[in-house]
Amino acid sequence: MIGALGRRIAGLVATLLAASFVIFAAVYAAPGDPAVFLAGGRDKLTPERLATVREQYHLDEPLVVQYGRWLWDCAHLDLGRSFQYSDQVTDLLGARFPTTLALVGYATVLFVVLGVGAGILAAVRRGTWVDSAVVGGTTLAASVPSFVGGIALVALFGVELGWFPVTGGGEGFAGTLHHLTLPAVAMALGALAVISRVTRQAMVDAGTAEHVAVARAAGLPEREIIRRHVLRNALGPIVTMCGLVTAGMLAGTVAIETVFGISGIGSLLVGAINSHDFPVAQAVLLLMVTSYIVVTTVVDLAHPLLDPRLKSMRSPA
Repeated sequence: MIGALGRRIAGLVATLLAASFVIFAAVYAAPGDPAVFLAGGRDKLTPERLATVREQYHLDEPLVVQYGRWLWDCAHLDLGRSFQYSDQVTDLLGARFPTTLALVGYATVLFVVLGVGAGILAAVRRGTWVDSAVVGGTTLAASVPSFVGGIALVALFGVELGWFPVTGGGEGFAGTLHHLTLPAVAMALGALAVISRVTRQAMVDAGTAEHVAVARAAGLPEREIIRRHVLRNALGPIVTMCGLVTAGMLAGTVAIETVFGISGIGSLLVGAINSHDFPVAQAVLLLMVTSYIVVTTVVDLAHPLLDPRLKSMRSPA
């Protein structure tokens, strides 16, 4: 087990290093010269001024050297200073990330509770109109892009009915919950469809096991069979998919935050790209990728704990 954990950690570090280099190189390969932006634009820009700016910000060094310097600073939690705001990037992320985290957490609660519940209901009522309604409803939800659903929710519940605010993240627990309800619902719709499908199929597969048939033959109540024998054995794929979807949400808040005018890291990334604010864009992308890799690794490590069959398969004979 210790060896497997060590290999996982080594793989995580290697993946992060590879991802960080791709992020650094891709941002600097994008159109636009950061030295021109730092110098204040092309108006009255002399070659001497441009050379001075390049030397000041180490932009005249080879890409590998710049990457090594940036990686060393990142390891010491120094993400640089924003070109646009002239603030430390860590301060910008610290101010924006809690809002994004609250949005993703809210959406996760919604799609886990509703998606798993709908999947269990469809599996228990398989072949009935309830199953057909759940499958049809989740298919419709999955076919609507999140930003389209967000615009529809804003038009109906924000503008027409006036039940929810359409911009901002709110203040305090109640205010944040009120402001983030519509964007959380918009984010959760597609995820809800995926989780309900996975839950339904996992429940159906677990229900065909021999020990379930034995439990029914022994006369155990159906509710007890579903809870202790079917759902327990189906938890592995359900939890894994919930973790993967949540990790994807951490890297996919850009559209929702833009639609609802939320000051999170997604909107910060859009602004950084539009203004060629390279340190901010690199930091946000690195944070998104790191969050995804860490969450998926934790889910993968927790999977054998949820499914004893996998644990026994990985253990030496």
